[in-house]
Amino acid sequence: MTTVEYGVGIGWRPEIAGYVEQLPGLRFVEVVAESVHDVLPVGLEALLARGVTVVPHGIRLSLGGAEPVDPARVEHLSAAAALLGAPLVSEHIAFVRAGGVEAGHLLPIPRTRESVDAVVANVKRTQAALDVPLALEPIAALFDWPDDDLDEGAFLTEILTRTDALLLLDVANVYANALNRGTDPLALFSQIPLERIAYCHVAGGALHDGVYHDTHTAAVPREVLDLVASLCSLHRPPALMLERDGDYPPAAELTAELDAIAAASGYPAVTR
Repeated sequence: MTTVEYGVGIGWRPEIAGYVEQLPGLRFVEVVAESVHDVLPVGLEALLARGVTVVPHGIRLSLGGAEPVDPARVEHLSAAAALLGAPLVSEHIAFVRAGGVEAGHLLPIPRTRESVDAVVANVKRTQAALDVPLALEPIAALFDWPDDDLDEGAFLTEILTRTDALLLLDVANVYANALNRGTDPLALFSQIPLERIAYCHVAGGALHDGVYHDTHTAAVPREVLDLVASLCSLHRPPALMLERDGDYPPAAELTAELDAIAAASGYPAVTR
């Protein structure tokens, strides 16, 4: 993913598998790692057979937790990568459990030195069990913990530097966090190592009671597409993918979104 330009991709979901399989120019999809088992869905098998790269994206490792990552979950991520022949895997800088209690959500961690140490330790434990590189995704957060030691750029850069991990940059998360914090989303691009980006997520959300929620159930807003264009003018990532989870629109609307991402990034359309 770091040396080959894959262009525009999409998150593979069973609900849109038929649509995804028919995209003529598609070279890259992402699949939720926890949904990958020994027998692959027919739609994924068909994509692999035609040479489409499939990357497993983990959601339950809890890399940002104070407790060590569960070895069984790490092993599953590694096995998914091997089964798919993936060039890398990805996970979130977040925690999802503590003391045996599952939150069911990706939760933000304090941007403190202690948190950096915890994330770095868990990332290194994970990397030791993987045969491919790991890309880390900063999440969209509805709140920040008080008394942070570091801003987001410094926090992320230190983790990437100390682990030598790649970056999965969710442009929609950058937009959501800046909107909710009242900051400039473009500022982050000058604070992080853009050359470490393995690929990007692009998604839509919804504004409720003055707070922007990263729902993945709405069309990509113009503001996020503008951020994609700004990012690509500085450093174009090897791949950018549309992320939809629920409330799937008709094929024509998915096509319009993929074409809009292609136009913003300068990559060829994959829909024709």
